Amino acid sequence: MAKNYLITGGAGFIGSNYVHRLLQRGEKVTLYDNLIRAGASKNLAWLEESLGQNGSRLIVGDVADAALLTDAAKDADIIVHLAGQVAVTTSVIHPREDFEANALGTFNTLEAARASGRDPVFVYASTNKVYGGMEDVALAEDPTRWRYADLEHGCPETQPLDFHSPYGCSKGAGDQYVRDYARIYGMRTVVMRQSCIYGPRQFGIEDQGWVAWFVIAAVLGRPITIYGDGKQVRDVLHVDDLLDAYDAAIEKIDGVVGRVYNIGGGPENVMSVWAEFGPILEKLLDRKVEVARGDWRPGDQKVFYADIRKAERELGWKPKIGVEQGVERLFEWVKENQNLF
Repeated sequence: MAKNYLITGGAGFIGSNYVHRLLQRGEKVTLYDNLIRAGASKNLAWLEESLGQNGSRLIVGDVADAALLTDAAKDADIIVHLAGQVAVTTSVIHPREDFEANALGTFNTLEAARASGRDPVFVYASTNKVYGGMEDVALAEDPTRWRYADLEHGCPETQPLDFHSPYGCSKGAGDQYVRDYARIYGMRTVVMRQSCIYGPRQFGIEDQGWVAWFVIAAVLGRPITIYGDGKQVRDVLHVDDLLDAYDAAIEKIDGVVGRVYNIGGGPENVMSVWAEFGPILEKLLDRKVEVARGDWRPGDQKVFYADIRKAERELGWKPKIGVEQGVERLFEWVKENQNLF
């Protein structure tokens, strides 16, 4: 029997991919989005044909609108909260808007879920930024990348939280509210601390969505600036693998209520932002990519990759799409959809 899903931020990169997946398998979806982000209207146009079927619907609204959100959630069996402000740099320039979108928006969504009286499953898209700079963790330098000196499997969920930047604070506040609503109100919540997610329908910009941004810029011949030494390391995860993690958490929710999971590529899916990613791009393009160089940006970690063994152990989940395969898929999508950029 079809479930009722509420997807906040459903016209965004991750949201539109998930809404499409849900509609393809016959679920009933309420897509809730304010449509202000670049790419939202394009993603909505992609979804429009299937959105009208099976009683699915679009609500154009902001997560700051508690009353509208409460109405949207009243029939939901499952709420996946993806809406929010997504860039660290934007949060530094506009901290109030960042707080209202992320901290207050998450609180409003939780309260809407609680007010429904339906005990919906609640999945929250958190971020690895809740761990902050991890300045106390020793690093080692290799020829093409930085790495953790001692954390063989990456950063675990037990790493102390250290919210850094307004974005880290606002997303971290939501992270802890979602966790605590399971303890205090018995709600069926789960927190996903996500690493760098990439894939089709990601309209990346320099400040956010760096994998997609580099691919888009390289294909379209736009200027690329590398900040720092280009050896900063991140674990990257294809959006299809992320959505598998959401499905796994929802399916197993009764055994994982109130838990938090690192959801990223893990140590097997890491690459440095240019020393290793550059050659992959140049191989796909079959030409050299010229880049400008800039100083390190404030708060730019030399290393982050997640220890994802807890998700593998408890959710039965791990990434299936390797870095080179995933980047090639994204590259082909950008090439075929240059008219969207």
